[in-house]
Amino acid sequence: MQTEILWVAPAAALVIGYLLGSIPFGVLLTRLGGAGDLRTIGSGNIGATNVLRTGRKGLAAATLLLDALKGAVAILIVGAIAPGNEMLAAAGAFIGHCYPVWLGFRGGKGVATLMGIVLVLHWPSALIYAIVWLGLLALLRISSVAGIAAAFSAPVGAAAMGRFDLVLLFLALALIVLWKHRLNIERLIAGTEPRIGASKHG
Repeated sequence: MQTEILWVAPAAALVIGYLLGSIPFGVLLTRLGGAGDLRTIGSGNIGATNVLRTGRKGLAAATLLLDALKGAVAILIVGAIAPGNEMLAAAGAFIGHCYPVWLGFRGGKGVATLMGIVLVLHWPSALIYAIVWLGLLALLRISSVAGIAAAFSAPVGAAAMGRFDLVLLFLALALIVLWKHRLNIERLIAGTEPRIGASKHG
């Protein structure tokens, strides 16, 4: 009985995180905004970069913000009701975003959601994350390169600042970001990866 009780909080943290993370804001906002089904537009991805291809910059910005917030909010809620399980909530939210049950486990690539997670768990690493992400976006205008680099800046930043308790989590989530970008990597190697606003891939 004692063992079963001990599992309640961690399981709840994962479930809460997953359910929040799996809310497909990109799909919902484009439908509500009259821009159609995001899954039939551009790359079919549900993230902010693909929302931008609808020509609705406001919807893209809102998607980016909400995708980041759902990772952050999941951690804050679990921290308030079940302290000590924040990293499980973070993992659940991230997996929920990338593999939402409502969309047949075909979700986003996790860059914005990871940003929200890093922000709550270690804001100095989030500052590095934002600088790398936005800096490379401005310099190269290639979303995949900026997102992958930003994701891997999180475990590097955490390690550099002595937060070794977060390094494995951040590294695991960054590796999932890398996996979700595998088609982008193939296009980068082939020299066909588009710059933002220049193509329909994503």
